[in-house]
Amino acid sequence: MTARQERLDHLLSRLGYCSRSEVRDWLREDRIQVAGVADKLRSGSKVNPDQVRVDGEAIDPAGPLYLLYHKDLGTVCAHDDPRSIYDDLPMRWRYRRPVLSSAGRLDRDTSGLLLLSDDGQWLHRWSHARHAIPRHYQVQLAEPLQDDAEQILASGKLLLEGESVPCKAAQVQRLGEREIRLTLQEGRYHEVRRMMAALGNHVQTLHREGFGPFTLGDLPPGTWRFLQEAEIQQEAAA
Repeated sequence: MTARQERLDHLLSRLGYCSRSEVRDWLREDRIQVAGVADKLRSGSKVNPDQVRVDGEAIDPAGPLYLLYHKDLGTVCAHDDPRSIYDDLPMRWRYRRPVLSSAGRLDRDTSGLLLLSDDGQWLHRWSHARHAIPRHYQVQLAEPLQDDAEQILASGKLLLEGESVPCKAAQVQRLGEREIRLTLQEGRYHEVRRMMAALGNHVQTLHREGFGPFTLGDLPPGTWRFLQEAEIQQEAAA
């Protein structure tokens, strides 16, 4: 589908390339090319985003961005932190409107899969608790998991410290003496670490390998890829 036309200065400013006033300078420097424009190109010219090039390269999608990102250890999901995950993305995306955000967060000591977008409704769909989207974690523990842990976690009765509503039922697969795969149906604050603490254990490493239908595949830490249209349209359900 052809993108609707938009003023050139509005478009490049909205996508984070430069300010509206800088578009005039870029035009004088021949940094911007637009196919199919019959008259002299101006900052206020109406253009088709699909035909715009900056420094010879096609510009980013004019519509929302949808990304799958592999968060590395030591980074955080805040925009204004020196170790922000957003430093792994193109610099211009910091100035894109609306701003990019994640569906939920992973803390500094947790690696793994995140969904990023500037489509607020889509992010809400993938983060809302009512969908009970499964979250799959690989967990390295300080001590061997107790014998009845599967039954306790699957019961839906485990209470975390300071809370009055028990955790939803979780599934455990033992991968080794101190390594498990844990599947949750919710995303409470530091939930995996607090669940293991409630069982008298301690999480040493934590990695989210899957979120609903999404997996990391061979995507390296600190990198991202665009989601395909079929992935974007998937239903947010367990």
